[in-house]
Amino acid sequence: MITELRGYAHPRYAQSLEEHGEPRELPHSGGWVLVRRIPDTPYKDAMGCYPLFSCRDWTKLRDDLDHVGSDLVSLALVADPFCVSGPDMLEQLFDYVRPFKTHYVTDLGHPLESFIDRSYRYNARSSLKVMDVEVSCQPAQYLDEWIRLYNNLIRRHHIRGISAFSPKCFELQLNIPGMVMVLGRREGEIVGATLVLIHEQVAYSHLTAFCEEGYKIRASYGIYWKTLLYLQEQGIRYFEHGGTAGIKEDPKDGLTNFKKGWSNERRMAYFCGRVFDRGKYESICRMKQIAGLEYFPAYRAAEIVHG
Repeated sequence: MITELRGYAHPRYAQSLEEHGEPRELPHSGGWVLVRRIPDTPYKDAMGCYPLFSCRDWTKLRDDLDHVGSDLVSLALVADPFCVSGPDMLEQLFDYVRPFKTHYVTDLGHPLESFIDRSYRYNARSSLKVMDVEVSCQPAQYLDEWIRLYNNLIRRHHIRGISAFSPKCFELQLNIPGMVMVLGRREGEIVGATLVLIHEQVAYSHLTAFCEEGYKIRASYGIYWKTLLYLQEQGIRYFEHGGTAGIKEDPKDGLTNFKKGWSNERRMAYFCGRVFDRGKYESICRMKQIAGLEYFPAYRAAEIVHG
């Protein structure tokens, strides 16, 4: 039932990504994958929803994987680091399990002043002097403003692929139960916002975007500070900031350093792959003249884009 699912496991989240694949339910575990055509072949494979695969009951995922692959060559996903105990369990389900990215986490059970850097707190106070922050549990009312902010992010960072979410996608995502928007206004204009997806005791930093004025006044610091305070007030235990942008970890990345500054915990997210039809998998790799690549599935290595 939809009421039992939250966060990235909610059916509406999978539906929001249907431009990138046909949503397919995993009925036992309560998760979703996206089924895609493999270019230049008559075959299909699947991927987990971006950025994280989540489900209601990981103990029942094996039942789903034993059946979902009847018409699929392979499945690739990044497992939610808050839903699994570690690689041992994943290795029982998948053929390919690798550390993917370090995710930065705020354990909200501690006073923020005890671990957040003094410079971050200073920047937060400075931005809050010129900006008001509001928390909305009905973010869909700000759909147009959010699209404006996110389009600016796309232009600024040349975002492509699945992470360049479309307006149609956001129309669904902003109506997912548990989605909260923390937005900053200066002189009445929305200059920045963070989307937070709450699932039980974990709040996920889904997306953050600003207009140029928002960057100028460092709105991110004030919005993040108010976000953490709000989550503490709601009794949420963890804020999951995610990892670095792109498909490879870069410790020098500015966004990574920003997330580190708000965090007092680290969790590893694992990339997982499973081959359902070994013969077809190897045949496609031979056809595309691919061998010895770490990327999974290897036959999609040429499709890598910023995301």
